[in-house]
Amino acid sequence: MKRYINYTLLSVVLTGITFSSCNLDAPTQSSLDESTTFSTYALAEAELMSVNVSFGETNSYRGRFLPYYGLNNDVEVGSGTPPSKSNATNEKQSLWNFDTPANNSLMNTDNNAYSKFYEGIERANLAIAGIRKYGNIDKNPDMAQLLGEALTLRAVIYTDLTKAWGDVPARFSPNNNDNIYLPRTNRDSIYKVLLSDLKEAERYCYWPNQNAITKTTERVSKSFVKALRARIALYAGGYGLHGDGYRLSKDPELAPEKMYEIARKECEDVINSGKNELGSFKENFTKLCQDNVTAGGESLWEIPFSAGRGRVLYTLGVKHNAKDQYTGQAQGGVNGPTPTLYYDYDTEDVRRDITCVPYEWGKDLDSKGKASVQLRSINKWCFGKLRYEWMNRIVTSTNDDGINWQYMRLADVYLMAAEAENALGNTAKAWTYMEPVLARVLPSAKVMALKTKYTASKNAFFEGIVEQRALEFAGESLRKADLVRWGIIDSKMAEEVEKLNALSNRTGRYAGLPDKVYINATTDANNIQVYGLNKGEDNNTKIQELKNAGWTSKNWFVDNKTGLNLLTEDYIQGLYVVKPSTHCLWPIWQTFINNSNGMLNNNGIYGQLSD
Repeated sequence: MKRYINYTLLSVVLTGITFSSCNLDAPTQSSLDESTTFSTYALAEAELMSVNVSFGETNSYRGRFLPYYGLNNDVEVGSGTPPSKSNATNEKQSLWNFDTPANNSLMNTDNNAYSKFYEGIERANLAIAGIRKYGNIDKNPDMAQLLGEALTLRAVIYTDLTKAWGDVPARFSPNNNDNIYLPRTNRDSIYKVLLSDLKEAERYCYWPNQNAITKTTERVSKSFVKALRARIALYAGGYGLHGDGYRLSKDPELAPEKMYEIARKECEDVINSGKNELGSFKENFTKLCQDNVTAGGESLWEIPFSAGRGRVLYTLGVKHNAKDQYTGQAQGGVNGPTPTLYYDYDTEDVRRDITCVPYEWGKDLDSKGKASVQLRSINKWCFGKLRYEWMNRIVTSTNDDGINWQYMRLADVYLMAAEAENALGNTAKAWTYMEPVLARVLPSAKVMALKTKYTASKNAFFEGIVEQRALEFAGESLRKADLVRWGIIDSKMAEEVEKLNALSNRTGRYAGLPDKVYINATTDANNIQVYGLNKGEDNNTKIQELKNAGWTSKNWFVDNKTGLNLLTEDYIQGLYVVKPSTHCLWPIWQTFINNSNGMLNNNGIYGQLSD
């Protein structure tokens, strides 16, 4: 059952929270006596859960970070608002196209994600300090679990801060007169604190289902702590935009081989524990849509949104144009797969038709109030991993759907383990971690063919990791950070432009794709059929049968009115407008620069600052 805590009731427990108007918004100490709060499990737990409130604030993860960070890349793109070079300065476009100004109107407010991240950090800092001082963790393992959770939630926020903004102020103790105003901190030092914190948290946190606390994926377990530590190690050991350019860290403690060793050990611990199981690819996402937060499956940890918060389906669900038989909310389809992604999958890959959806639900309802499906277009695909159709409840909020954000799943652990083993020279063993991920989505003969291809060399296996992480995690906002840390974001983005040009003109690998696509326009989500997306699906006899059966069609590559290609030069060149590697960070927003007492700036943010 979803919803661990009713966040609207937190104010009953949390008293006296105020905010400071400096370079962040942060709560002061609770007016409850600190020794009472952090020596009493229920009160300490409520204080810690206030971090989740920061996740769900209007312009925090909910409405700013999750919808916008990660776009554009070679698998994920704005769909409701497609790329456009001619409109490159648009508030949304400029968040995605690697040319973001510090005064972006969507972000340059004192209550946006950057601010709310520090609010969450402050709440975690208060919990960490209080539990360390009063929690008696040596004798109370449940309080120790809370300390481990607090360390982990703080690490989650710092991980996302450094992904999006690079070097940021590091505040690892509660606000005081000495740390309110801080300059940017070299993220290498932040990474080292996080790796140390999570190593400590591993000692405190229960495995999934080891304790009543960890029976839900909305609470931090040892599986997630270890997996997050592996992810951070890969970021720390990879490429990033630093003050003197796009490069690996110069800190020998963060050398790639050392970080890969951490990732290998942590991931293999999770896998060997047997506390989580993969299940089927589709099952993971249907459970997410059905609010099934039972621990022990593929999901390791989810940002918990109450039923009236969160814009996960709003942003990444299949588009519904009306309040219909599946939802009371006309949303979805804001972000989608790049037009080329569908064609990157093997035709028998289970992931393809779950991830890439060429249709939406129409606005016209029949006499029973039901909408039918209709084709979108090649430049406006939907992601299909998350669907109102799979939910057990009807969403009635205007903008919020209450679906959790799945922050980490077991398939990621398997592929991180595979990547790490290969990087450390153990390609044969690396395959043993990639194979379970592929075995559930491809016929065995094709899995074996990939084994032959990928295990031919260390480099071939790395290319396999790059390929499979794209196909596995599209729509989950991992790709941009992966491309950055691998040092290949420039080449992969340039490659995507080439692919889009070829697809637009149906040349090269795309030659022979049919002109039109057909759909059966059903009102039943379990009976949707599409014809014409694949080569050979242009048989005239078959098409006439479909027309006779009432199927509808659409030109897939050419606009019906203008006769021009839908994948225009403006679309393709709008994917990125400057060199991605030198502009892969967001600047700190101007409002925080102005209120930082002169401590913060964006001088040379795109590769000119000195470390």
